[in-house]
Amino acid sequence: MSRPTDAPYEPVFTGSTREKLEALQAQYPTRQALLLPALWMVQEARGWVSDEGLAEVAAVLDLTPAYVRGVATFYTMYHLHPMGRNVIQVCTTSPCGMCGAEQVRDAFLRHTGCVELGRTSADGRFTVLESECLGACGMATPVLINDDFLESVSPETVPGILTRYA
Repeated sequence: MSRPTDAPYEPVFTGSTREKLEALQAQYPTRQALLLPALWMVQEARGWVSDEGLAEVAAVLDLTPAYVRGVATFYTMYHLHPMGRNVIQVCTTSPCGMCGAEQVRDAFLRHTGCVELGRTSADGRFTVLESECLGACGMATPVLINDDFLESVSPETVPGILTRYA
């Protein structure tokens, strides 16, 4: 999914991806409004949004690179560095924190070998992040792994969960 950092950048918005972006334009009133889906398309294609990806989005949408970077850095859903194949987000806001979210986070770090938040495991399989809120305070601790939403995760359930993401 992600390219080695020394490999040449290949544009995302060619062929069917360009057609998909052009089809989306009818649903959005301005090019600025189309920016979030365009960034998402780059991330889906590459696994993250590189500086070259930001520049491509800016060029395709006729926006300034500074504007595109500002939007991409505002939202935590865009990854601006290479990530593991499985991105694990653990909610650690106050309600979840009171229910043991830090221990769940630490269990994911320990069992994936990520060592610290935001780092990718040596095998490239996992990146563990904290999330501000996953919207399931009543089911603490919620965890989002890629597009899979998990509720009531405990440190004891972490090893079993990780077996699903080999």
